[in-house]
Amino acid sequence: MGTELAHKQGIREHLGQFSLHVLLVFATGLTIGSERAVVPVLGRDVFGVESLLVIGSFVVSFGFVKGLLNLYAGKWGGEYGRKPVLVLGWATALPLPIILIYAPSWAWITVGNVLLGINQALTWSMAINAKIDIAGPDQRGLAVGIDEAFGYTGVAVGAWVTGVIAARTSLRPEPFYFLAAVVGLAFLVSIFLIKETVHLAELEVEDDDHHDANLPFVEVLKRATYGDKTLFAAAQAGHIEKFVDTLFWLAVPLYLTDQGLGIAAVGFVVAVHSAMYFLQIATGGLADRIGRRPPVLAGMFLAGAGVLGMVLVEGYLAWAVLSGASGLGMALLYPNLMTVPGDAAHPTWRATGMGVYRMWRDTGYGVGAILIGLSMEVLSIEAAFYVIGLLMFASGAVVYVWMQETHPDFGTHEPPAPE
Repeated sequence: MGTELAHKQGIREHLGQFSLHVLLVFATGLTIGSERAVVPVLGRDVFGVESLLVIGSFVVSFGFVKGLLNLYAGKWGGEYGRKPVLVLGWATALPLPIILIYAPSWAWITVGNVLLGINQALTWSMAINAKIDIAGPDQRGLAVGIDEAFGYTGVAVGAWVTGVIAARTSLRPEPFYFLAAVVGLAFLVSIFLIKETVHLAELEVEDDDHHDANLPFVEVLKRATYGDKTLFAAAQAGHIEKFVDTLFWLAVPLYLTDQGLGIAAVGFVVAVHSAMYFLQIATGGLADRIGRRPPVLAGMFLAGAGVLGMVLVEGYLAWAVLSGASGLGMALLYPNLMTVPGDAAHPTWRATGMGVYRMWRDTGYGVGAILIGLSMEVLSIEAAFYVIGLLMFASGAVVYVWMQETHPDFGTHEPPAPE
């Protein structure tokens, strides 16, 4: 078997490889999900960390590393191919279960999450770029929706499974045996079964004199950050919506256990939020039919309302319903924000442009963890929910004012001419 796919785009034409990439992004989700319910409680109950800001440090280290590596993952994926970067991403995760099992102090967990940040940046970046390569422009929204749906279903399953394991055994080591099996299998699949897809992106390249082709890295960075109002609006929205994800990773488990829920129930409520992301399999395709902007706007406001509602209600069922509502909002906005730079970028620098967006988006983990930690430390756990909910509303307002439609059939967005 060759190392590349046949020179024709389409999900159906490459269903085998597309399915393998779906399996791998599910494994990527399982990897991060395995920490969602267990690790914050581990910090408080096993390591005796009293500072809520310090507990958040493991998300800070993860977020900033993942954000920075997202930027370079796209660049490396364009220069060296998707597969080598994917393999490297899984290799960096191999020591993670060992660190979580044997860490003698919370500092080890914080440092270990640097490896998780590298893993998530490299593997998820290559998963989405490979699917876009395979799908082609007519199925781009669907490809992104499938990618994010299965990735975040993995997050939900990982949180639920490790929560159940921890409830029946202990907070460690047993939940992280599951993590070790996931990482090992994904590493083997990426080495032996995955083929290169970067040449498929080249099929979309137009004439060499296209004014947007072959932009230098610095120019792509400027355009995707502040040089284009639509891309800026998408980047800031991506950055702030990650505060919601961080809230469910950091504050929600601590808040719910303070309210008397057991670890298995906490794992379920957190999993409900992430499980709603599976609807991205529909919302990505929906945006191919109605445009990117409507689901992004609806999602920003719904996710913010769900977060605020979590501290305005009481009871296991009510928390699960509001968790699901915020997850539905994320399912609406998440794949379609990411498709915006995919629409706007020329194929020759799409991977880099996506990397810039994903850098700003995922540094939201680090900034959000600091903001949430400070809110909990200085004010209260409930204050963190209010802060994040209100920021989602403000970010949605920026999207409403500045983000133009980028779908080629509905779009009003015109990229600025290069300097």
